[in-house]
Amino acid sequence: MKKQDRQRLIRQLLTTQDIERQEDFVRLLKEQNIYVTQATISRDIKEMQLVKVPAASGGYRYNMPIQKKLDTKKKLKHTLQDAYVSIAVQDKDVLIKVLPGNGPAISTLIDQMKYDYVFGTIGDDQTVLAICKDAEGALQLQETIEELLN
Repeated sequence: MKKQDRQRLIRQLLTTQDIERQEDFVRLLKEQNIYVTQATISRDIKEMQLVKVPAASGGYRYNMPIQKKLDTKKKLKHTLQDAYVSIAVQDKDVLIKVLPGNGPAISTLIDQMKYDYVFGTIGDDQTVLAICKDAEGALQLQETIEELLN
């Protein structure tokens, strides 16, 4: 079994069972005819960054790490407010000039927003090129950026 598949199975086990020890993982996987050593589980735990949290039974159990949820829109707004220089639209392309070093971050944040009118973005040191699905989408992105700046 590939490591990726094993770790996916470990995540599934964590959602259905309180697993207190590495040996419990070994046993539960063995019950599904997947044979691993405790050392393999130890490496998986480290790689997956599993943590021990209090269990309802009073002991501790393994759990997935708590994911810090980033408010992408808020982050995009703050980054734009700190780094924005200019914006220009031509047909379905939007060119955003920013302060040096901010292009890749803003490009990534626009992608993470999953605007349905944006086909994709490319960001270099101080420029972001957003390719929209059509000219109307480009104007919509420009409007969105301008709203975030206010």
